[in-house]
Amino acid sequence: MTFQKVTLIGNLGRDPEMRYTPNGQAVTSFSIATNRTYTASNGEKVKETTWFRISAWGKLAETCNQYLKQGKQVLVEGRLTGDKETGNPRIWTAQDGTPRASFEVTAETVRFLGAREDGGGSGSGGAMQEHGAPDFAEEDEIPF
Repeated sequence: MTFQKVTLIGNLGRDPEMRYTPNGQAVTSFSIATNRTYTASNGEKVKETTWFRISAWGKLAETCNQYLKQGKQVLVEGRLTGDKETGNPRIWTAQDGTPRASFEVTAETVRFLGAREDGGGSGSGGAMQEHGAPDFAEEDEIPF
């Protein structure tokens, strides 16, 4: 048996987009950016941003589409999905000529982080699992 799971905390790069498969199953796509800041050997602060493209399915897709908005912080647990052609992350060249990559994740759990938008206090976040009952709480764009 093999197993993989990735856990990400990041901010949405844009509002989610939901569509339906021909058999009527909901799928919502959104992108999140994770940031890492460190001090280089020369003493300069460096900020690294990594983009992830997230796909949520079924009831989880509908809930993500309803409650997630651009800029919101979110925790996603899921599995990495390789590019269909190469099996690797999706790679492209940015307008400034620098190489870029994004990683695809199929979400199994999504947790909204931060305060509720309805003024309900700071909230510790709520988890939604693909086949579970959701517990709602809230909280550089990819070129595609």
